[in-house]
Amino acid sequence: MENFTDLLDANKEYASSFKSKGLSGEAKKGLAIVTCMDSRIDPLHIVGMNAGDAKILRNAGARVTEDVLRTLVLATHLLGVNRVLVMPHTDCKMASGEEREIHAAILDKSGIDTRGIEIRTVKDQMKALLTDIQRIESYPLLAKNLKVMGAVFDVESGTLTPVI
Repeated sequence: MENFTDLLDANKEYASSFKSKGLSGEAKKGLAIVTCMDSRIDPLHIVGMNAGDAKILRNAGARVTEDVLRTLVLATHLLGVNRVLVMPHTDCKMASGEEREIHAAILDKSGIDTRGIEIRTVKDQMKALLTDIQRIESYPLLAKNLKVMGAVFDVESGTLTPVI
């Protein structure tokens, strides 16, 4: 527990003024955001929303994986989601190298061979984004009225640029 003392102390402060009590599990604004795990991204504030307004799905590279699709099935049928924003970002590690280079970097830094897992790096971030949007739009288990948009978040300027 000593490695987490800072977190538990911060939580006490947070809980002392907690304002999200009573929110339901539904996305009040009907939105799900698929974005990267990068800590520079604050998805709700980027789009002017607050706790309870949207569902946030995060992974390395903001990729639409099988788990993202599974989660969107639940969100669209049970949790009020009718819009999905797929939001990768500039300066993303997953768009900075080849799969083999990322595996080599991990091996070099930690001694762990990760070649048995797919990292899902992308050479062309725009092409990957369009592919991921198409995956959502064509997935047969999602709600039929679902609207999907892609946009790239700029980590230097804070701007969100829609991709058509």
